[in-house]
Amino acid sequence: MTATDLEHPNLDDLRRDAAGCTRCELYEPATQTVFGAGPASAWLVLVGEQPGDREDLAGEPFVGPSGRVLDQALERAGIDRDEVYVTNAVKHFRFEREGKRRIHKTPGVTHIRACRYWLDGELAAVRPAVLGTLGAVAGKALLGTTFKITKQRGQVLEWEGHRLVPTVHPSSILRGPPEAREESLAALAADLEVAAHLRPRA
Repeated sequence: MTATDLEHPNLDDLRRDAAGCTRCELYEPATQTVFGAGPASAWLVLVGEQPGDREDLAGEPFVGPSGRVLDQALERAGIDRDEVYVTNAVKHFRFEREGKRRIHKTPGVTHIRACRYWLDGELAAVRPAVLGTLGAVAGKALLGTTFKITKQRGQVLEWEGHRLVPTVHPSSILRGPPEAREESLAALAADLEVAAHLRPRA
C-alpha cells in the first residue's frame, strides 16, 4: 500500500508516520525526518531536493539560507509563502563529514524512490492546482531522467494531471558568483511568476 491508496490522506498522519521512517539508510546519521510544511489548502506545492544542514537541525524545510532566497523570489513573484506548501523529494539530509562540518551530498535514485511514498502522500493530501520543482534532482524525481533544467525551466509542463513549472534550486544562486546573484534571483522569480499566473481564481 502507498500513501496515495489512502482514501483521505491526512498531512498530520503522514508527518507522524514519516518521523519514524527507515525506508533507506539516510535516517541513521540524520538528526530527524524533515517533512513538508505549509497549509493543506495550498494551491502551490514546491518540491526541492532534500533538507540541508539547517533544515536537518530545525526539522523544517527551507529555513536556512536557501529558504531566505526562496522567500525573496516568492515575494517578487507575488506569491505569499503562507499559501505555499514546501517539501523535498528526499526527507533526510544526506551528507559527508569534513572535520566538524556536514557537507551536502546529492541523494541517489534509491533514496528518491524510498521517499516517493511520502511525496505521493503529500500531493494526495494537498491536491495542489500547481506544482513547482526546485532544481534538477527534484525535476528528475517527478519528470524522469530525460528532464533538463536548462531547457525546461519556466515552462508549463503536464505531470500526472498537474500543471508543473520547473525552476532552479535557490541554493544554486548562493553557490554562484556574487555578481550574478541579482540576475539569478530575478530569473528564479520570473519562473515562479509563471506559476503565479496559474493560480486558481477565487
